[in-house]
Amino acid sequence: MNPYEDRSDASAPAEGTGIGQPVDVSVIIPTYNAEAWLDECLKSVYLQDFPGTLEVSIYNDGSTDDTANLIRQWKSKLEDRGIDMIVGGHNSSKPRGVGYAKNQAIQQSSGRYLCFLDSDDVMMPQRVRLQYEAAVPLPKSIVGCRVRREPEEATERYTRWINSLTPEQLQTQVFTSHGPTIIMPTWFCSREWFCYVGQFVEDGQGTPEDLLFFYEHLRKGGEVHRVDECLLKYRYHEGAATHAVSEETIWNNRVKFLEERVLQHWPSFTIWNAGKQGRKLYRSLTPNNREKVTAFCDVDCKKICKGFYTHEESEKRPKPKIPILHFKEAKPPFIICVKLDLTGGGLEENLHSLNLKEGLDYYHFN
Repeated sequence: MNPYEDRSDASAPAEGTGIGQPVDVSVIIPTYNAEAWLDECLKSVYLQDFPGTLEVSIYNDGSTDDTANLIRQWKSKLEDRGIDMIVGGHNSSKPRGVGYAKNQAIQQSSGRYLCFLDSDDVMMPQRVRLQYEAAVPLPKSIVGCRVRREPEEATERYTRWINSLTPEQLQTQVFTSHGPTIIMPTWFCSREWFCYVGQFVEDGQGTPEDLLFFYEHLRKGGEVHRVDECLLKYRYHEGAATHAVSEETIWNNRVKFLEERVLQHWPSFTIWNAGKQGRKLYRSLTPNNREKVTAFCDVDCKKICKGFYTHEESEKRPKPKIPILHFKEAKPPFIICVKLDLTGGGLEENLHSLNLKEGLDYYHFN
């Protein structure tokens, strides 16, 4: 993708200086019906303490509320502050999706670095400065940050996970149901690296475009880094685009990536959890990877006493029977299908008792 090429779609031309001398950082904002939050979002750009050159590239994906008027109001305010605003969009009655809007905002921008921001979130004043300083020596990285959830009681386990991952776990826990180990609204990376990875998938509503880009980033040797300061107020509300993505779509992409990155390199493995989630993973695997499952393991005596899990859907005769063992009797490596932070520390204690190394002896999947 050439970020400076002319767009051939029917979108309105971008307003602003845009293409010309590149600035240091472009803040990339896709927006759709964001009048409730956009004022606070753009104010947070205005208040950045970044000493370099900064621009905002916003793409209005067919909003039907007062979003366009708010953008016009903020354009003059930001430009008075020395921050150019490039505005693109279309007037179609149907939004073309978050992936499309992000790609358009990137294409019309000129920054050497891209700072992603959702129109319903708020940056802390030091965000661009600190992430820029972190990203410059890390040319193959997506740099994230810690966040504060708004409202605070929303998705407590998810927020705790975002903020508490170790540098090593940013790499190893990429298969969990939480998605990317640094969340999309905190991403900061060089334009050169983004273009190398490729653009976001533009399949419209229901597409996990951030997860698919993150996986491609890792496939191409990308690294993951986090600034360990809270630099974003991450808003939770029912209208967020993430709610449009089905759990099954995310599950299927996660399984595919797990098989590609881990299971193809393992001659055999154990699924930790003989319950619903463990069995679902087993059934979701390719036949070749199902053959590698030597056992399920668990702590539940009722499941262990059953002795076997029978794969009833199999066309094989006799149907495959997979042993169910106590975790202390099972052999690594493990794919762990037990949710983190829900067992009162029991899962973590059991793993610790086996002296296993995450990323070598086991990976978390749930």
